[in-house]
Amino acid sequence: MLTQPQIQSLFERLHARYHVPEGERRPHVKEEVEHFRALVACLLSAQSRDSNTAKAKTALFQLADTPESILALPDAEIAAAIKPCGLYNAKTRNLRRLAAAVRDRGGEIPRTRKGLMELPGIGRKCADIVLRFSFGQEAIAVDTHVHRVCNRLGLAHGKTEEQTAQQLDACAPGWAKRDGHIWLITFAKQICTARAPKCPICPLSDLCAAYQAGQMTRG
Repeated sequence: MLTQPQIQSLFERLHARYHVPEGERRPHVKEEVEHFRALVACLLSAQSRDSNTAKAKTALFQLADTPESILALPDAEIAAAIKPCGLYNAKTRNLRRLAAAVRDRGGEIPRTRKGLMELPGIGRKCADIVLRFSFGQEAIAVDTHVHRVCNRLGLAHGKTEEQTAQQLDACAPGWAKRDGHIWLITFAKQICTARAPKCPICPLSDLCAAYQAGQMTRG
């Protein structure tokens, strides 16, 4: 594991390289329907490429984007709309359970990780994404990309995304928790890719536990 000064330096470098000023971002929409749509999009994204998730949620939201309207759709219609994201039968069942739970809460979406994770089909990653991007809270969501780079760098030694998320939450400086997800996922996609990571041009190679241990490319 990296030391706390190393972790501080790592996030400072990520901030310098990938930070986007608040005014240049898409403004967060606060209406409850948008919070529900964010939950649905997260649920659809499980084991799916971003492009396929986008197709599925666009098709679904053209038909329904509130708990009541989703519950009014037949299962077959939901499944057909979300088919591009895969596992569409299981996701249809989870969508219906999620919609019913939110409806029974009067449409209110929980604003805590614990509360969100009590909703059907919502795990730690989805909860943290909604906390950060719907409610503007400090949370670093850990997906497969963030899980990979955190374990390579030495920010975490988690066997699962959940374990990595817990360790990252414990070690990341508070100031980095608001935008750390964006920095880490951008770094993961641009530099620390799953295959053929660009170690020779990596701005973090001197800190990277895997690189320093000789586990990564040096050429």
